Amino acid sequence: MHVSIVGGGGLVGSSTAFALQCGGVASDITLIDIGDKVKGEALDILHGSSLVADQRIRAAGYEAISQSDIIVITAGLRRKPDESRLDLINRNTELFLNILNQIHAAGTKPGVVLVVVSNPVDVLTYFAQKRLNLPAGQVIGLGTMLDSARFRSLIAADLNLPPTQVTATIYGEHGDSMVPAWSVAQAAGLPLDKYPGWSNQKAEELFKRTRGSGAEVIKLKGGAGFAVGISIREVVHAVAQDSRRILPVGTVLSGAYGISDVALSVPSIVGAGGVRGIVEIDLTPRELTALKHSGDVLKGTIEDVLKTFPDARKPISGKATAVSSATVGSGSKVTQSGTPGNKPRVTISGGGYNLGR
Repeated sequence: MHVSIVGGGGLVGSSTAFALQCGGVASDITLIDIGDKVKGEALDILHGSSLVADQRIRAAGYEAISQSDIIVITAGLRRKPDESRLDLINRNTELFLNILNQIHAAGTKPGVVLVVVSNPVDVLTYFAQKRLNLPAGQVIGLGTMLDSARFRSLIAADLNLPPTQVTATIYGEHGDSMVPAWSVAQAAGLPLDKYPGWSNQKAEELFKRTRGSGAEVIKLKGGAGFAVGISIREVVHAVAQDSRRILPVGTVLSGAYGISDVALSVPSIVGAGGVRGIVEIDLTPRELTALKHSGDVLKGTIEDVLKTFPDARKPISGKATAVSSATVGSGSKVTQSGTPGNKPRVTISGGGYNLGR
């Protein structure tokens, strides 16, 4: 499995490469970026390879794209002093569209999976799918993977529990309109609201801190790296190993939860070929309303960006081939419906699917 990381010289890109090295699943890890720093990052990671796994690690240009099974885009710009949110979004969109042009020019493997990490991740995931004209399931936004990881870790620390014993997930936008799915959250196998010491006040405090975690890390160290890299590794490994894990990642939706033509995070079955289906879990009416509102917020941002980049969702050229649907796990009742080029909608009852880890 060959993974290329566009933006590999940056903090997020290099952290991703190191996380993938430690995971030992990818056979080839290529870091793509401008300047000499990316060469240094690749060399530093390569130096530790004899202690970890037998992998080919290098820095290269876009010529590596055509051999890549998974392409991870982490490149992005930071906000300037006194810069508006929309101005930053437009600058990142311009950079991102240029990257998509170079990916298209290099050529991609049939069935390639694109993982978008650059912010605003949901908006750029949408543009990537439209611009490259790939089936929706092959373009995955990191979405609320990182938010969910932070959420669980903060809850576990507050309750003095091992982090892996907390199952709590955030859906929707990777941003202010994110939605905590309290109704299905668990601690040590118990409903979170039944766990000793839990309260509504605690819930509000921990969600507020989760939502502000990115800004907190930026203030303290300049930007997140390690946790993002681990989150990306979870997605890459799910694809590489066809584990079909249910993860809170973003793809362009086509009717799931009553939402269409926008990318935002919902429970997604991730395996070979990308997102293989959407799980429509029972959310409370309040949670579902908040999820739809999150979609509307993102649609508004997309429309704002299109005023500056009117061609951002037009295919560069060519036509994507449809991905065939596949069986999903075992021990569950599964129903699917969909059209070629779109993810099947999946409803699951019973079985042992874990909504994240």
